[in-house]
Parts: sequence; C-alpha cells; structure tokens
Amino acid sequence: MEEIYVNVEYDKSVDSKPSQNQTGPRSSQRRFHGAVLSLGLLSVFLLAGLIYLGVHYHYSAAKLSTIKDNLTERLQTSNTKLSSLMEEKDLLNDSLVEMTKELERLQGLSKQKKTCPEGWRISCVTCYFLSDKSGSWDKGREDCKGKGGDLVVIDSTEEQRFLYTLTNEDTWIGLSDREEEGTWKWIDGTPKTLTYGAVWQSDNGGGDPRWGEEDCAHLMPYTNEWNDRSCETSLRWICEKVA
Repeated sequence: MEEIYVNVEYDKSVDSKPSQNQTGPRSSQRRFHGAVLSLGLLSVFLLAGLIYLGVHYHYSAAKLSTIKDNLTERLQTSNTKLSSLMEEKDLLNDSLVEMTKELERLQGLSKQKKTCPEGWRISCVTCYFLSDKSGSWDKGREDCKGKGGDLVVIDSTEEQRFLYTLTNEDTWIGLSDREEEGTWKWIDGTPKTLTYGAVWQSDNGGGDPRWGEEDCAHLMPYTNEWNDRSCETSLRWICEKVA
C-alpha cells in the first residue's frame, strides 16, 4: 500500500495573541477603569481643596471678626477722647473769653486817672498810707481797715523799694505767725515765700522772756530787714488799698 505524506507548514504570521492595534472587550474595560480611577482621584483632590478652603475661610472670617471688633473698640475710644477734648476746648475758649473781658476791663480802669485820698501816696494802682501815730500791730490793722484798706502786703521788689521811700523807721506790715508758730502768713492768707531783697530776721526773741512772743513782722528800712517783734510793741504802720 502506498503511503501518502501531507506537508503542513506552520505560518508564524498567524498568532493567537491579538496585535497592539487590536481592539476588543478587554481593552475597553481597561480604559474605562482608568477613567474611573482618574475621576476618583480628581474628586478626592477637589474635596480636599474644598475642605481646605472651608477651613481657611472660617479661620479668616474669625480673624477678620476679631480685627473688626478691635477696630470698633478703638474707634469708640477715640470718639470718646475726641468728645472729651472738644468739651475741654470749649471750656478753655469760654475761660479765654472771660479772661479777655477782664483784661479789657482792667486796662480800661488803668487808663482812667487814679487818685488817692488826702494823705495817701499812689504807686501803680495802689494807695499807701503811713500812719502819723504809733500803736500795736492790731491797732495798726484796725486803723487801716477803718480807712478802707489793710496793713500792707508786700508782693514785689518794686513795692518793697517804694515803701522804703515812705518810711525810714520800724513800721508794721501785714505779716504774722499767730496762727501757727514759725508759719508766717500775710493777712490775705498767702504764705511768706520771698522777701524781695530784704533780709529776714526771725528769732522769736531768742527765747528771752523780756521780749515775749514775737509773732508780728515790721520793716527795718535802714538795715533792709524784715524783723519779728512782739505784736504789742508800739510802732507806726503802713496801710494799702486799691486806688
């Protein structure tokens, strides 16, 4: 029996695996899954961004609210201070107006011709009287008041010099420490602070009982001194009053 051989050649060009350009159900699934994954990641990023923006917004809003409250409080404080300053300004203006009126009044008076009663001497706008008799400090003050004035209160160097033209002997002035020993005050209540060039001689009699308590002051023009003396000593006195 004759044998028959069949030559079958294998075609390598035929492959069971699909080519790279081949499309099919598996390729479509992969693309779908990749798109879903990308969308999922994008959603996560978007959600994270929204959460960050939300937290940042609330933080910023709280911070802005605090800043607003602080600014509001400062503004109210500034308005209060401004109101107080305006009131003070108005008071100062009113005071300035009153002082201006008073200055004008005094200037008007100073322009008027000033005269003093007979026996008195004038200096600036003040009249001075040197007594022609002697007596105690209290008697001198009583006499001055009876003439519409009081014992002289020295408050300037010019006045001190003028008084030296009135007298050259011991003369009572309106200064004493009767209320409190060692605390010398003028009869208008002001404390003695300056002597306007005079030497202040106060020793309360040096403790010698012969002189007693020396609680009243007098001028000593010949030595340029103010001296304490017993108020009962008999001296002349100087009165003063506004012209």
